[in-house]
Amino acid sequence: MKSVIVAAAAAVLLLAGCTQKESNQTQEENITTLNLTQEWDKTFPKSDKVEHCKVTFHNRYGIELAADMYVPKASDGEKPLPAIAVSGPFGAVKEQSSGLYAQHMAERGFVTLAFDPSFTGESGGEPRRMASPDINTEDFLAAVDFLSNHELVNPERIGIIGICGFGGMAVNAAALDPRIKATVASTMYDMSKVNVEGYFQSEDTPAQRQEKRRALAAQRTRDYKAGEYQRAGGVIDPLPEDAPWFVKDYHAYYKTPRGYHERSGNSTDGWNVIGCQSFLNQPLLCWAHEIENPVLLIHGEKAHSRYFSEYAFERMTGTKVEGESKVVGNKELLIIPGATHVDLYDDEAGVIPYDKIEAFFTANLK
Repeated sequence: MKSVIVAAAAAVLLLAGCTQKESNQTQEENITTLNLTQEWDKTFPKSDKVEHCKVTFHNRYGIELAADMYVPKASDGEKPLPAIAVSGPFGAVKEQSSGLYAQHMAERGFVTLAFDPSFTGESGGEPRRMASPDINTEDFLAAVDFLSNHELVNPERIGIIGICGFGGMAVNAAALDPRIKATVASTMYDMSKVNVEGYFQSEDTPAQRQEKRRALAAQRTRDYKAGEYQRAGGVIDPLPEDAPWFVKDYHAYYKTPRGYHERSGNSTDGWNVIGCQSFLNQPLLCWAHEIENPVLLIHGEKAHSRYFSEYAFERMTGTKVEGESKVVGNKELLIIPGATHVDLYDDEAGVIPYDKIEAFFTANLK
């Protein structure tokens, strides 16, 4: 009977923890300026195994970030709990893939935080729809700040998950912040590499980069004169007949009920044209080889983007990999047979390796 009472009391504490904002702030500081949607508006169904609430926290630039916090209802009386911060894909919002990953991991016993990066979704930051290798890496570190000070979380047991373009940001955050004890990057993009080189190094010459620089500089002049930023457009719609197959995959997710969300730039009008300018000369993974804590890279065998994870694994380990799973020390590259890039966004194809992710974090957040 005593064990039942203890477990019930622990459960009450866990659920109560999902009613607060930043646990170490004063009531005055907790007043948010963000307009947060309270109803369930995710692209996936709500689980009855977790408690969900909205929270806010700020990064070191003073930008207030909005997040969905997921707390497991059943925790076997354990407290404080390990925690995971999740973000991505690039141009998505927390109501899409990152929230899905977060909810699944909460079902498995982790406190999770799916957040909108700066300038996107429900998070703050002006102008809207900008991206920054520094600020978006900082967003992960700010999530760790928040979780480290939360009463439900063991600050020595915090990991992160980055999806698509935020996989690269997650690896960069892991290289910068040793508080991150374990990192998963799923179907990752290196946003610096793709902006500098183009896909598959198709624009990897000084002349082509200079052309990009001139185009972005001219766009800045036009934007300043107009007093607003021109948007680049989200995923193309309707699809042209000759669209690459991976663009068709993006369309099948972002432009259909499967993954469409009104706050997602990929679903609507995209980033600002100049939104990714700084990635042209700010590499993300230059210090990946100094990450001491474990990293798991997950990618689909048939993903057009697979080479980004292979490149990141090589940066971290010095081991060149061509299309196969590999483990070197505490770094692992897991290739999912038959999977494409977008297959790892949601459960449509049933290939996201949640069991593997759970085992990875259980082993390394202890």
